[in-house]
Amino acid sequence: MANVEDILLPDIGDFSNVEVIEILVAPGDRIASEQSLLTLESEKATMEIPSPRAGVVEKLLVELGDRLNPGDPLLRLATGTDQTAESSPQEQDAQEETATPQPTTSAKPAPEPAPRAHGETERRQAPVLPRPEDIAAIARGRKAHASPAVRRFARELGVDLARVRGSGPKGRILKGDVQGFVKQILNRGPESNHDSGAAFQLPSAPEVDFSRFGPIETEALSRIKKISGKHLHRCWLTVPHVTQFDEADITELESFRKGRQNEATQQDIKLTFLPFLLKAVATALERMPILKASLSADGEQLVMKRYTHVGVAVDTPNGLLVPVVRDVDTKGLLALAAELADLGAKARAGKLLPGDMQGGCFTISSLGGLGGTAFTPIVNAPEVAILGVSRSEMKPVWDGQQFVPRLMLPLSLSYDHRVVDGADGARFTALLRNLLGDIRQLLL
Repeated sequence: MANVEDILLPDIGDFSNVEVIEILVAPGDRIASEQSLLTLESEKATMEIPSPRAGVVEKLLVELGDRLNPGDPLLRLATGTDQTAESSPQEQDAQEETATPQPTTSAKPAPEPAPRAHGETERRQAPVLPRPEDIAAIARGRKAHASPAVRRFARELGVDLARVRGSGPKGRILKGDVQGFVKQILNRGPESNHDSGAAFQLPSAPEVDFSRFGPIETEALSRIKKISGKHLHRCWLTVPHVTQFDEADITELESFRKGRQNEATQQDIKLTFLPFLLKAVATALERMPILKASLSADGEQLVMKRYTHVGVAVDTPNGLLVPVVRDVDTKGLLALAAELADLGAKARAGKLLPGDMQGGCFTISSLGGLGGTAFTPIVNAPEVAILGVSRSEMKPVWDGQQFVPRLMLPLSLSYDHRVVDGADGARFTALLRNLLGDIRQLLL
C-alpha cells in the first residue's frame, strides 16, 4: 500500500523568496531518491532540489515563477515498497561521463544489426529531434531533463535543450546528446537548414522602458538595414573569425597617384586610392586563391574560383551596400575608377540591381575617409575573407639609419578560420603590403 506525502522545500541556507525556474518532473513520473525535482534561482546561485525518497509524483504543488521559502510544499509523492526507480542520480551522472547517445524510436527492443560487409565502416546514427509529445510536455512547464553540468554546457554552446532528445535513463539528456545535436545542425549548413536558427538561441535582450529616463521617439529600421543586419548576424554566428592586422607603406603609391590625377581628370575620372587597392588585392588573390574560395554547403569541400570579382562596401543613407566589381584582374586603373564611381552613385541613389551585388569572392571595406586605426570587419559569407582599410597616417619609420616620414596604411584582414589558416592570413597581408609598397610588382 503506497503512502502519500507532501514533499517540502528543505533548508537551502541563507536564501528566501527563491524563484522556480525549472520543473524537472511531472505527475505520473516515477522518481528515485535524490533525483532532482526542480531548479531554483536566486540572485547569487542556481540550485536543484532533490527528492528525499523514491516514489511516484501524484501532483505538482508549484508552478514556474513561484517564489519559495523553506517548508513550502513542492509536490505530492506516493511512496511505498512497490515504488522504485530504475536508476539513482549517482548512476545517471556516472553514465553521463561515458555514455554515447543512442537514438530511441519506440519501446520495442532494437533488432540485431545486419552483419556488415568486409571493409564497411559502421555509420553512427545522428541524434533526432524531440517528439511532438515531448515538446508538448515541455510547453506545459516540464523542462528538459538534464543535470546542471549538462545545462551549463548547453548554455555555453547556445543550444536550446527543448530541441535535444535525451538518450539517458527516462530521457535524461547527456553531454553526448548535446554534442551530437550540435554536429547534426552544423552538418546541415546554415543556408539549407531552416531550423538551425531556432536550435541555437541567444538570451533575448531585456525590455527597457527608456521613457522613464526622459523623452524618446522610435524609428523603424530601413529595409536595407533589416536585411543586412540578419545577414551579418548569421555570418558572425556561423563563421569562426580571426582578424590579422598589418600596415602598408603607400608613400610611393600616393605620389604616383597624385602624379596621374590630371590625366584622369581630363577623362572626367576621379582617381582615388581605391582602384590601386583593388588591383593589389586582385593580384594577391591570384597568387593566393585560397582567400577567394568558398566552403561547400556540407563543409567537406572547397570551391576554388577561377574569377576575381571583388565587392566594395558603400555607405549609403539607407545602410551598407556591397556592389561587386567584376574581373578586377583584367581591368586598368582608370576603368576601375570609372566603374567604382558609377556603382557608388547607383548605390547611394538606390538603383543597384540584385545582380550588381552578387558573385563576389572577396570584399573590401574602406573607412579611410572617416578615420580610425583598425577594426574587425565581419566576413561576408559564403566568402572566406574581407579586408578592412582605415585612414592612412604619416609616421616615422626606421630605415636602418634614421627615422623618415612614411605614409602608412592600416590593414585589417578578417577570415574564416575553417578555410584560411593563421599562417595564410599573415602571408596574404604581407603580400598585400609588398604590392602596395611597390606598385611595379603589379606588372610582374
